[in-house]
Amino acid sequence: MSRQNEIGKKGEDLACQYLKQKGFSVLAQNWRYSRAEVDIIARINDMLVFVEVKTRSYDYFGPPEDFVTMKKQRLLSTAASAYMQKYNHEWEIRFDIIAVLLQGNDNYAIQHFEDAFFRGLK
Repeated sequence: MSRQNEIGKKGEDLACQYLKQKGFSVLAQNWRYSRAEVDIIARINDMLVFVEVKTRSYDYFGPPEDFVTMKKQRLLSTAASAYMQKYNHEWEIRFDIIAVLLQGNDNYAIQHFEDAFFRGLK
């Protein structure tokens, strides 16, 4: 596994732990549809949450959340629609970003941006 993949995997694992501590149920990780992948699909109360996790080991070029492009947002939306159709989803949804900044082996910072894009979808 490449260093970049290891960093991404560690960030996703930390994001899952974070969500579980906040009361979310994690339904799926790395859910794929066509060319799109949703890092985490979680549920809290009656809200289905599609989470994009961005992990960096430094922020010289900007914070991790700045790297969620419009193209990535469209791919997430397409995958979310497929997921909802497959599971006959009928409750509220939102798209979140979790930014993970690794600062050494056991030090990290997490920022959770709720309803980060496509706000107010139901």
